[in-house]
Amino acid sequence: MVRLGRTLGRGLARPGIHGIRFRLGVAMAGALLPILVLGAVQAQSQFREQDLERRTDLQLAAERTAARAKTRLDSAGVLLQALRPVGLEVFCEPRLTDLVGRLDELDGLARVTATGETVCASGGSTGASPAWLNRAREAPWFRRLQAGESTVLARAPAMPGQPPAMIIAQRLERPLGAFDGAMAALIPLAALQPDVADPALPEDSQAALTDATGALLIATDPQAFALTGGPSLAGWVERARDSGSAVFEADTSEGHRVFAGAALAGRDVYALLSAPSPGLLSWARLNPVGLLLLPLGAWLAAFAMVMLVSERIIIRWLDYLERVAAIYARGRFTVRPVQAVNAPAEIRLLAKTLDDLAETITTRDAALLASLAEKDALMREIHHRVKNNLQIISSLLSMQQRALKDAPARAAVGDTRQRIAALALIYRTLYQSDDLRYADARVFLTELVGQLIANESGRGHLVTSSVEADSLVVDPDKLAPLALWLVEAVTNAQKHAFAEHGGDLKVRFRVNGDTSVLEVEDNGPGVDDTVRAGVGRTLMGAFAKQLRGEVEMLPAPGGGTIARMTFATPEAVVPLDPADLGTGPGPSR
Repeated sequence: MVRLGRTLGRGLARPGIHGIRFRLGVAMAGALLPILVLGAVQAQSQFREQDLERRTDLQLAAERTAARAKTRLDSAGVLLQALRPVGLEVFCEPRLTDLVGRLDELDGLARVTATGETVCASGGSTGASPAWLNRAREAPWFRRLQAGESTVLARAPAMPGQPPAMIIAQRLERPLGAFDGAMAALIPLAALQPDVADPALPEDSQAALTDATGALLIATDPQAFALTGGPSLAGWVERARDSGSAVFEADTSEGHRVFAGAALAGRDVYALLSAPSPGLLSWARLNPVGLLLLPLGAWLAAFAMVMLVSERIIIRWLDYLERVAAIYARGRFTVRPVQAVNAPAEIRLLAKTLDDLAETITTRDAALLASLAEKDALMREIHHRVKNNLQIISSLLSMQQRALKDAPARAAVGDTRQRIAALALIYRTLYQSDDLRYADARVFLTELVGQLIANESGRGHLVTSSVEADSLVVDPDKLAPLALWLVEAVTNAQKHAFAEHGGDLKVRFRVNGDTSVLEVEDNGPGVDDTVRAGVGRTLMGAFAKQLRGEVEMLPAPGGGTIARMTFATPEAVVPLDPADLGTGPGPSR
């Protein structure tokens, strides 16, 4: 129980992750976790709203870009409509050439007949077809005009040394509606290039023109329109028509991007814008306060406030009561938890319970100590009276011994008197010791040998004695047979070893773990077989059996006899130290 209490004490001293502070912190962190979840949900919602606004802005920018380019195309169409009469005049070629030289957005003008022949063109002689009108009658745009379309926009054939350009052509008709050729203009693609300087466009936006198949005509950065890992850019017009939106996403060589397109002129040319797709993580880097810092700061502030309040209201008072309880565990009940008067009601109730507990234990300890003192005094008185009674019996036997004339009878009475004196010494040792229930074998054996030698010193030769004994706490039940065996062994030595002359008596007591050895050595004549079956030897064997031991009579190395008893070491059940139980001082060990 003591080890359990000390183990629990060590656990309370270092609570770690099993302590209430850690568990309360985890519970509070879990309770405040919805703040972070709410922040994440709001951040995702804001991201989606901004992503939708981004797509909308990109689509509107594409439409504005297409509108600006379409304005240029419409201007070119108006110019072609106004030049219809000029195409039939004699000075058509110089007038068209002069007009092209004054307009930066035109690289060529021409009048084409219904058969596809060039009647007049800028920059050349009358009747000569420029390079961009070679084999016009076979061009798809010319056939579309023949089929009845009023205005056609198509990519001009590639010409060495010339930048890419577009052909815009208007159908010419006779008064009755028959096809009469076309007026055509060559517009450089650079003049139709969408503008990416629009402040509404996201950063790193790129622009391009595509034809109806999605093929690039011109782009500010072709890599931004090079799709990877999925469908190609070709056919984006059809996909936009199918999905009902001109906004789509795709992976490119420059990362994931968002695209938005708008028609420039009918179904021939389209403006396409490309911008990086932000993604939640990149948007978090752009909006760290709203997405990360604000929710995390709110969570940390709430967590710190809860932990601070719990520390001030609960933890510090529990630590205080724990220190008071640790003092109680050491047996000091005079300390009372008076500081808990300022604690919350629950802590005050617990402190009052501890205070009542200390008061109850103090009262109980006082009563127990008084009772123990009374019992101690009573037991000492009983031992003292028993010792006195045994001494009276010994005195009576001594008187009887002196009155006897028969030597064997006197010897028998003397032996009995010595045994009674040994028992009396046991009781004297007990009531003089600190603990009435136990005695130290070393002290007792030393006094007993001295008493035995002193009793016979006046009636025989001089005997010297020495005692070498280990300390061992023994209860009276084991001490009595031990003392009586020693009395018989010393008496035998006095009778048979020192009867004719004095000598030296050595008593040794050794504790060797589970076994102990008590030896009585004399320097007399040696083992006498005539006394092998005497009463003393019989009693020695009986006392040895009570101690679960055995007796040996051995010759001493220097002459004489050794009476040896080897027995199981008595285990005195010594009570726990009351200091470990917190009940004040107790008997000495």
